Amino acid sequence: MAKLIVNGGEQEVLLPATVADVIRENHVAQPDMVSVQVNEEFVDREEFSTLQLKDGDEVDFLYFMGGGAYV
Repeated sequence: MAKLIVNGGEQEVLLPATVADVIRENHVAQPDMVSVQVNEEFVDREEFSTLQLKDGDEVDFLYFMGGGAYV
C-alpha cells in the first residue's frame, strides 16, 4: 500500500495506480470536467491513464467554474 495526499487528506492506495484509477476510486463527479495536479503540476488529460503515482504524491482535483459579474 502507498499513501497519497488527495485534496488535502491522506488516502491509502494499492500500487500501481494511475491518475485515472484515483479519479475512479474517489468517485469524482464529472471526471471529464476535472483538472488534476500531481505535486502541484498540472497533468495533461491524455496522461490520466498512464501517469503512475508513487508513495507520497499529492493529488488535487480542480474544477474551474465560469460565471459572470452581477452589476
